[in-house]
Amino acid sequence: MSIFKPLLISILVLSLFFSCQPNFNDAADNKTQIQIFEKEAVKFIPDTSRKGLQADKNGIIHLTDGRIILKKLKIPDFKKATKAEINIILKSAGDRWDKSGSCFIISDTSSIDFIGIANKTEEFPKPPEELKEFPGIVPDKNYQPVIELMRFMTPFGVGYYSDSMELRKPVYIPHWEKEVNWTEDISELLGILKKEVWIGVWIDTWTKEGYEISVRLNFAESNLPQNPLKPSNILPLLNTVYYISPQNYPDMFSRQNIKVQADIPRSAKNIRLKYIVTGHGGHSEGDEFTKKRNIISVDGKEVFSDIPWRDDCANFRRYNPHSGVWFDTVAVEYIDWKEKKYKRKTIEERIASSDYSRSNWCPGSDVPPVNIPLDILPGKHEFAFSIPDAQAIDGDKLNHWLVSAYLVWDAD
Repeated sequence: MSIFKPLLISILVLSLFFSCQPNFNDAADNKTQIQIFEKEAVKFIPDTSRKGLQADKNGIIHLTDGRIILKKLKIPDFKKATKAEINIILKSAGDRWDKSGSCFIISDTSSIDFIGIANKTEEFPKPPEELKEFPGIVPDKNYQPVIELMRFMTPFGVGYYSDSMELRKPVYIPHWEKEVNWTEDISELLGILKKEVWIGVWIDTWTKEGYEISVRLNFAESNLPQNPLKPSNILPLLNTVYYISPQNYPDMFSRQNIKVQADIPRSAKNIRLKYIVTGHGGHSEGDEFTKKRNIISVDGKEVFSDIPWRDDCANFRRYNPHSGVWFDTVAVEYIDWKEKKYKRKTIEERIASSDYSRSNWCPGSDVPPVNIPLDILPGKHEFAFSIPDAQAIDGDKLNHWLVSAYLVWDAD
């Protein structure tokens, strides 16, 4: 008998098998939405009365003079395969600048948290000597850095200035947007999105107007009889975002690597590292606008080396009505209809600040984590994070890198 006949039968059987497999998205009939913040203000208003440390009527706590909002919520206990997403909608309430933003979750395994620090009943653990100026960025016995659900960058004045900046609008966009809307898949964080959790938002605004933000969690639970998406365990390693005093602009990469010890449980499988990074400050020659290589090593072996960079920022122009605009002299080609051929001439072309390429972000973009598979076994490991050419703060040149990293692995 020809070998092709059984081969053909095998192919048909496999095709039938895979065609009959249930589609997770089609099977996700049980959908749950949790609205955490609804058009909530994030702004800078010094609170000398300390009333902001108490929850308001909506259960929201305002910390750091309004630059952080926090809320505790209950997450349903999902028994089957579940997809989780976070959705953030943001608009300016008068702040016209591009600012760093972070939506985060406080781990229940950390006995020290932002509320205790703001109340002055707790302190960040004493950091290693080499990081003594930067408390709260690495784990300690009773403390874990917060895990980011989404890093984002506010655009220049979206919403608030969208009806008053018509003369700054380039011809290639039909109108200024009223808000910016981001959605990210956070299914791998279901391991900490359970029971009661604190969810927070920080925006680096220093204006009394600030921003208006809405945050929602979307869950789609499968009706499949078994869970093809196994729950994951999460271990935070690093977070240099300067959420709360005494944290400050993190320019430590200009002087040293950051090393973190991690003990991964014996049952862990499919271990991977999630890495979120954005470079900031220093004016036109600073870390925001110049390419810098990021390197991650595990036990001395390099596992990641890349230059985080975004060169598509002009695509976000419609979210940036208050972006500064000036002229740049460029040579262009155009059609001369009389002579029926292309000609070349020098013109002044408008360019906006928001158009320029940056270190892994654009005004109005979110910043998804980079997924780094790790070929390591469970046990104790040393992780080293390095940005060799990072620049130090120099006067008003506030060079710094916002870096957060956490481990994710499949559990039995």
